[in-house]
Amino acid sequence: MRRRVRVDASNRRTIILWVAVFIVGLLAFTTVKGKYDLKISENVVNTILSPFQSAITSISNVTKKIGVISWEMVTVYEQNKMLRSEVEQLRQRDVNVNEIMAENTRLTNILNYKNAVKQFDTAVAKIISYDSSNLTNSITINLGAKDGMQKNMPVITPQGLVGTIVAVYEHSAKVQLILDPRSAVGAIIQRPESRVIGIMQGSVGVQTLAKMLNIPRDADVVVGDNVLTSGYGGLYPKGIVIGEVVEVTNEAGGLLKYATVKTAVDFYRIEEVLVIVNSRETAPAPLNAVIPPSANKGVAK
Repeated sequence: MRRRVRVDASNRRTIILWVAVFIVGLLAFTTVKGKYDLKISENVVNTILSPFQSAITSISNVTKKIGVISWEMVTVYEQNKMLRSEVEQLRQRDVNVNEIMAENTRLTNILNYKNAVKQFDTAVAKIISYDSSNLTNSITINLGAKDGMQKNMPVITPQGLVGTIVAVYEHSAKVQLILDPRSAVGAIIQRPESRVIGIMQGSVGVQTLAKMLNIPRDADVVVGDNVLTSGYGGLYPKGIVIGEVVEVTNEAGGLLKYATVKTAVDFYRIEEVLVIVNSRETAPAPLNAVIPPSANKGVAK
């Protein structure tokens, strides 16, 4: 079998060699004919060489077409690449424009509120981090000691109360949210027929609700009541919106009940806040009825 392959290869080389010799001979013969004006018919030569010329011409044309197509493909690829880049740039520009418009809307709202609450001197701050767990709920803002921030300064939005500053650094500050279980905010029911007071605290394991504690069982508190800061204790100014009562529950074996409050602020969507650096509100006189948060320890839930 191997011998047969060698013979076939040898035959092909012999045939190719003879064809080459034949072509060279024809070319030489044509040259001699032109030089010495031999009387040989050009038609015979053309007839013999025509298939080879046609093949060469066809190959040349195909090569040219392949070259043109390849160039066009490269050109189209580069154009598509450029167009894709332009589309990405336009898409990013659209995202940037939408972000700018959203930020402009938020800042307009917060600045309008800043101008409306003339009883407060406030500073606009951006939230730069959010720490949420079962044990703590806090945010970090981009204002610090160099901006005049101090501990116990209240933090609000146009929607309502956010929390208070609990730690101050040079360029930032940590804000404890009212959702934090360790927080304590003096609260009052807004409804004129009620005006029941209590203490707002965050709920362990619940990141969207707070509780208004230390409410007498016979107190007039119903679902739908709005809850505001009472101003008692002097930490938070009076009248800031906290949220809305969504449930009232009697504590087992006691004389008290508590109200579950949905906060007015959506803490998962805020991006800017206002820090109250000075308040011209006069704090109300303290009431003996306000029970400190420590008195609530051991109460059944």
